[in-house]
Amino acid sequence: MLFEVWAPEAESAVLRLAGEARTMRPDPERAGWWTAEAEAADGDRYGFRLDGGPVRPDPRSRRQPDGPDGESAVVDHEAFDWRSDWAGRGLPGAVLYELHIGTYTREGTFDAAAARLGHLAELGVTHVSLMPVCPFPGVHGWGYEGVSLWAVHEPYGGPEGLKRFVDTAHGLGLAVVLDVVHNHLGPSGNHLPAFGPYFTETHHTPWGAAVNLDAAGSDEVRAFLRGSALAWLRDYRLDGLRLDAVHALADTRALTFLEELSAATDALAAELGRPLALIAESDLCDPRTTAPRAEGGLGLHAQWNDDFHHGLHTALTGESQGYYADFARAPLAGLAKTVTHAFFHDGTYSGFRGRRHGRPVDVTRVPAHRFVGYAQTHDQIGNRALGDRLSATLSPGLLACAAALVLTGPFTPMLFMGEEWGARTPWQFFTDHTDPELAEAVRTGRRREFAAHGWTAEEIPDPQDPATRDRSCLDWEEPGREPHARLHAWYRELIALRRALPDLGDPDLGAVRTAYDDDAHWLVLRRGELRIAVNLGEKPATIPLGGGGRVVAAWLPVDPPGADGTLRLPAESCVVLSDI
Repeated sequence: MLFEVWAPEAESAVLRLAGEARTMRPDPERAGWWTAEAEAADGDRYGFRLDGGPVRPDPRSRRQPDGPDGESAVVDHEAFDWRSDWAGRGLPGAVLYELHIGTYTREGTFDAAAARLGHLAELGVTHVSLMPVCPFPGVHGWGYEGVSLWAVHEPYGGPEGLKRFVDTAHGLGLAVVLDVVHNHLGPSGNHLPAFGPYFTETHHTPWGAAVNLDAAGSDEVRAFLRGSALAWLRDYRLDGLRLDAVHALADTRALTFLEELSAATDALAAELGRPLALIAESDLCDPRTTAPRAEGGLGLHAQWNDDFHHGLHTALTGESQGYYADFARAPLAGLAKTVTHAFFHDGTYSGFRGRRHGRPVDVTRVPAHRFVGYAQTHDQIGNRALGDRLSATLSPGLLACAAALVLTGPFTPMLFMGEEWGARTPWQFFTDHTDPELAEAVRTGRRREFAAHGWTAEEIPDPQDPATRDRSCLDWEEPGREPHARLHAWYRELIALRRALPDLGDPDLGAVRTAYDDDAHWLVLRRGELRIAVNLGEKPATIPLGGGGRVVAAWLPVDPPGADGTLRLPAESCVVLSDI
């Protein structure tokens, strides 16, 4: 087989394969590339030595059996016996479910998670959105400090484990999306700088020098990232990628990396004959993120909508710190704006940022499914001091209201694992750094960050303590007992309604109508012949609907609107009404 590596500044390169050294030759047709032909089988260990230096893992390694600092291993992707004949599943009509392999089960492996996928199929979820699975030092972590962007974390089960997970999901009718991180690499185990200009001092980010997308050598860096993304979709039969923090990609070239990636993904989808999706995390509130490339957009297929989350969270909790401050003055008015215009910040002034922010969405042209709506995510829970979920402070009724707004709203809904039964387990920030100095820096940095907000060091969970990860694992006994079982049934009912009632899948964002009263804490969504009313207040609400309707689903028993068109909705409850 052909072994190759890009090392443009090296004067010599050696392949070390199964303990033997083989001299590599410059590729006469590709500047900076070194190649060598050698017999190799699945599992054979290898690495590269540049200019007499240490043996390092392959930047394009498909497997790191001994972690990011060990030798790479050959992977024969053709050897896996796929069982499911999968035609793919697109984003329109999807219900996403964000899942972290390391805490979805106590075992923290692909196989253990796969054994629980029947729960999601029964719930009505269509897409499992995996948090990153690239290798990182240690066993447990969120995954956003991965360093081998083509490989799979070995403690989870490695490449074979991921394939078994995807194959099981597809057999249950579930698509799989993977979170990938292109804007930075982890602080430990990153060998890329030894090979070439993968990073540039032209731009600086919160993680240091930026990934090189626009300086000298960036053509090869882009090809490295693009190839990694396509390999996940092709070799593991994934259905899409969630692109972490695309706003942090420093890229000044006329043709951006994201445009190149979206074009390559669309071409691969055509080649494979199944839909593939790129879902961006972006805080720019910019509709150009998902606008077609032919219209000057990036051509991504969807983007997370934090504005919807912030408005909903503020309305549910009354919190007003940080970025919630922009929504706190009139939270239901802000929430109503997001469900009708997608972004709250569409060129308006943001007090949190101290400037105007965002750009308007043309709701007559942009389908609603291009925005992902959610009440909770790994970020919005885990980046809190204690990793507390909404269920830690909200009543089951308010959790039911949050579910109603997410699952009957216009956006592509997404749940965070355990949300569907109101899990009481927290989801905290945890790490397993093997470098003692780095571990201490993370620990003290976390405590210092929250000390500024009034927390004491003793209150902040130690990220390096194994108990922090253990606390974050789901308790699979909860769904079978109250009050969790009732909330789980409510989620299942709402997802079934979304699938059964065409009005709930209508992509026309401009057709959504709202009414609300911030003082009385109620809001009504109008979606075709349906009205979804939520009462977030502690007292019953009298809501003037101006018409009748039959009850399709309700959290608490409620009578349909009276002859005067008034709905009397119990405190902390919600109802779905139909005019027909």
